[in-house]
Amino acid sequence: MSESIKPGDRVEWSSSQGKVVGRVKKKLVAPIEIKTHHVAASPAHPQYLVESEATGAKAAHKPEALKKAGGKKKGSRS
Repeated sequence: MSESIKPGDRVEWSSSQGKVVGRVKKKLVAPIEIKTHHVAASPAHPQYLVESEATGAKAAHKPEALKKAGGKKKGSRS
């Protein structure tokens, strides 16, 4: 699945609170700090910066943790 994920895609992932839906903001290919969390991304092991539609919270996830989500955000007119 990771080859087809790109910035702007609507994706879903699992969290301790259940399923989360959001958008891919950026493909990460270098280490980065998000809040206090170290993300060990590299070209060989990229991760994706995603933003939750519900809360706006940002997090990094490995490609295998993401699944493309269909449709548009609830309440979207476009």
